[in-house]
Amino acid sequence: MKVICQIYRSTRDSGMYLYCKKEDGLSKVPEALMQRFGRPEPAMVLALDEQRRLAHADIQKVLQALAEPGYYLQMPPAETLEAEAAAVREHNAKLS
Repeated sequence: MKVICQIYRSTRDSGMYLYCKKEDGLSKVPEALMQRFGRPEPAMVLALDEQRRLAHADIQKVLQALAEPGYYLQMPPAETLEAEAAAVREHNAKLS
């Protein structure tokens, strides 16, 4: 099964991406998630199938999510989240 997938980058969180079927666009993404995601920026279009390798996502999980519920949310790697949290803690400590 080949799926043409539009990938969107979050303007709010670096490393957060939404994968959607190109024909559906963002229509199946819940409004609450869109609020959290921020303004979506088109990042790339890929033809996905079971042989495709993705850098930060399991292709089987992506294809399953695209089938139902119609989108896949890729969160930033844990190292990125920890680095951002450390930077916030450091910034807050300087303000104290």
